[in-house]
Amino acid sequence: MKLLLSGTAGATGWPEPGCRCASCAGLPSAHRRPFEVVVDGVVRFPFESLPPGYRACAGGLGLVCPDGSRLLCLPAGPTVPADGSARYDLVLIDLLDRPERLGELRRAGLADDRTLVVAVGLDHRVRSEEELARRLRLWGALAVPDGTELEIEPGRPSPALPEGGAPRRALLLGGSRSGKSAEAELRLAAEPYVTYVATGPGGAGDDEWAARVRAHRKRRPAHWTTVETTDLSEAIRNASTPLLVDGLGTWLAAVFDEHGAWEGDRAPVAERCDALVAAWRQAPARIVAVSDEVGMGVVPASASGRAFRDALGRLNERLATESDYVALVVTGRLLEL
Repeated sequence: MKLLLSGTAGATGWPEPGCRCASCAGLPSAHRRPFEVVVDGVVRFPFESLPPGYRACAGGLGLVCPDGSRLLCLPAGPTVPADGSARYDLVLIDLLDRPERLGELRRAGLADDRTLVVAVGLDHRVRSEEELARRLRLWGALAVPDGTELEIEPGRPSPALPEGGAPRRALLLGGSRSGKSAEAELRLAAEPYVTYVATGPGGAGDDEWAARVRAHRKRRPAHWTTVETTDLSEAIRNASTPLLVDGLGTWLAAVFDEHGAWEGDRAPVAERCDALVAAWRQAPARIVAVSDEVGMGVVPASASGRAFRDALGRLNERLATESDYVALVVTGRLLEL
């Protein structure tokens, strides 16, 4: 199978004509043209009226070529097709729409390490080519320039992706409403299996907190598994899939509650923190954790508040020392530390 990607952008191109947003304003005209792919010089997407030897699949989103190679085009909107059982050699997918669709493809065995995943439908939903490249490294995908030609052979391993992908232990710090949780979810969006470790209360008796919990649940991919626990060290030690821990601040508050440490003995809290750091150091699976940055606010008025601030600050520092990647999230922007 030979492909010509004459265009890799969304329906109106990137930049979008007449758009004055920061993303579009920073690019030359026709930087990326609307998506268009030609297969073997004779087949165009959508896959209709096919010549002999070619067969459509996945409701017209997939194509099987005479040499047996398989292609899937997944633009914005459609769900992951459920009518195919064979792996695709190439996936052209709009990853700015819902990147978790790539995780669903991988979970279903429709894409694996041999599948070349190329992002298309690119537009001003991402602020820059640099930010696009950062996300694609995390998702195990790549973007190519307009006019790129690809040659795919059935079963042949996909080309090596750029280095700098996903670290094993990532710690994301930030203040309230900084975007740290959204960034954590984005980092794991394309994984086939993720366990979301919720450390906070479910919101019973607190309508405002319950609304926050519902918003978080709605934003997470439906195929993720959610575990509500404060035994983080055990969850990390026993992990067999990537973990997202959100977050360490609510976990530590729960630990203070469990041990009556707000006004009483805080030694058990220190022991729980020691156990967490030890588990984090030996984490068997990829883990992304969210925590509150407490060093920029006012000094708490109460002794218990100051004790909590100090304990969380020390925990953040210790976990950062044992992390492969640490970043501060401010207004949705990453500052790598």
